[in-house]
Amino acid sequence: MFKRRKPLSYAQMWTEMFYPRSGWKRASKYVLHRLRRLPDQPHRVARGWACGIFISFTPFFGFHFMGAAALAWLIRGNILAALLGTFVGNPLTTPFIALTSVGLGRWMLGVEGKFTPHLIFDEFTRAGSELWNNLLAPLSAERTAHWDQLLQFNEQIFLPYAVGGVLPGIAVSVAAHYLTVPLIKAYHRHREKQMAERIARAKARRERELVEKG
Repeated sequence: MFKRRKPLSYAQMWTEMFYPRSGWKRASKYVLHRLRRLPDQPHRVARGWACGIFISFTPFFGFHFMGAAALAWLIRGNILAALLGTFVGNPLTTPFIALTSVGLGRWMLGVEGKFTPHLIFDEFTRAGSELWNNLLAPLSAERTAHWDQLLQFNEQIFLPYAVGGVLPGIAVSVAAHYLTVPLIKAYHRHREKQMAERIARAKARRERELVEKG
């Protein structure tokens, strides 16, 4: 019933990850709309939302969903809200998150050298290719495992990213939690008021019908 009449191709799904057809502004509104309508306590929803945002500041790309869900489960947050929170780390925000996290991590660890968002992306791409090559090396005589580049990537990019992302991740997620709770409470009060008004109208209509019949 809720499936697309014409399923998206893999190319279309990949494209929509970087630029939704409705635009990022409308996509963001949709995520927030889904967030406030989650059938759970405001504090649990806010905790889950904060978990997803915090995970977005980590370099564990490809595991953000699982990490957010696990963290939300540990602190009794809403898991669906945690998954929605990971969308804060999208192609528009990730370059800024990466630059901030890597820069702060390098400063904290005393790592020297220049870096840019483009360089960070290239290093992650190269590291992924090297890791895949090393995993396949024992199965093919044409491949040779090289771990030195991965060690350098870990020292220059991955470890600084992991260390540097903790403080801004905590700051943004905590702020998001305390901003989200009153918004969800206000929405729930609005929904309860609407429901009470509908019940009152239905009751008044029923009473009029009984009077007319009597």
